[in-house]
Amino acid sequence: MFKDLLTRLMGDEPGPRPLTGDDAELAIAALLVRVARADDHYDEAERQRIDRVLACRRGLSPHEARERRVEAEAIEAEAADTVRFTRQIKDRIALEDRSGVLAAMWEVAYADTTRGPDEESLIRLVAGLLGITDRESAQIRQGVLARMGLQPD
Repeated sequence: MFKDLLTRLMGDEPGPRPLTGDDAELAIAALLVRVARADDHYDEAERQRIDRVLACRRGLSPHEARERRVEAEAIEAEAADTVRFTRQIKDRIALEDRSGVLAAMWEVAYADTTRGPDEESLIRLVAGLLGITDRESAQIRQGVLARMGLQPD
């Protein structure tokens, strides 16, 4: 299953093919895991935040969200190239959903109440690859901080 999804995302087939809802969500979950692992400190707070984000995005039960995260962890470990992986997701996810993806990434980065430089760097890279400007990313980050009840840093 994981290799099939990675093949569809990273394959050299001509033209982008839309992902099914579940595959797109799994690819997005893999990006969330990548952000959480960016600072080499992937802890329970980050896992729980990813589970909550996944549950909220598509109305999953806590158990279903946890299962999706575990699958995403395996995919993230195999998807070595963040740039190519993210570009493939961009080509397969509607523009209006990309801001939500970035907001979810900021939520994961702040799961431990602080963002690390590696997390921020990765989010900035992904934002650009998703076609989201630095200004839009900053606005999304501010909205996430407000929803989480955290002070801007």
